[in-house]
Amino acid sequence: MDARAQLRRYLEQRRDAGDQELVLDTMSVDEVMRLLGALKGRPVETVVPIPVAPPVAPPSVPAPAPLPVVSEGQPILVGKAGSELSGGPHAALKTLDDVAAAATACTRCSLYQSATHCVPGEGSPQAKLVCVGEAPGETEDKTGRPFVGKAGQLLTKILAAIDVKREDAFIVNVLKHRPPGNRNPLPTEVAACSPFLVRQIELLRPKVILALGTFAAQTLLESKLSIGKLRGTIHRYYGVPLIVTYHPAALLRNPGWKRPAWEDVQQARRLLDADAPDGA
Repeated sequence: MDARAQLRRYLEQRRDAGDQELVLDTMSVDEVMRLLGALKGRPVETVVPIPVAPPVAPPSVPAPAPLPVVSEGQPILVGKAGSELSGGPHAALKTLDDVAAAATACTRCSLYQSATHCVPGEGSPQAKLVCVGEAPGETEDKTGRPFVGKAGQLLTKILAAIDVKREDAFIVNVLKHRPPGNRNPLPTEVAACSPFLVRQIELLRPKVILALGTFAAQTLLESKLSIGKLRGTIHRYYGVPLIVTYHPAALLRNPGWKRPAWEDVQQARRLLDADAPDGA
């Protein structure tokens, strides 16, 4: 019987005995290679059974927490239902008017220096629907009111189409002051301003949040996924259902997005009508 056949026979015997692992450390490299016939011309010694080491339990090391992986269509859950959203000084803001006053007086970033007015948000303190945009535009900066330009007029029509009066919703932006030239907000500006939004949502305790546009959706959901991957799914923001849709300004530029946006707001309407939101 050649070396390969001997080795195969031995391994089959160990397998039939129930062994799952085999340790070859007690054999030299040459011995193993001779068994495999790799060292030609050298005599093959009689096969000696290879001792099988008893299984050794691995050291008890806690497995690292898996990194969150979110793919298209998978709901994102931010925070736990009923837990406190805002801590620190913002928790002392007891009313929406308190939040508006604090945002108006805020100097944590430089946007207040170039803005004409603070735009803290407006709507009903009993609003069941909160609409969150990115930042005030030129018209909003002049008036101190959110969504009053062309995009705001379209938003009002969208809300009316799902039987929600503008004054019955609460309309707000992530940033409370306009970035110069309507540029994209900086991370430091978001960090300075978003606690006001968080406190507003905590005080309102809405039934549904409608995130308008990529920036608002990514800020609330703490995600870098595109709006195309975020929309079409019911996410959760501290237990509150969150629907992502296109910003009204984007709909003005791309009318082809109106149909999917209509599907999104219809989903928000169904959640508003439900006695208990899906998954609550």
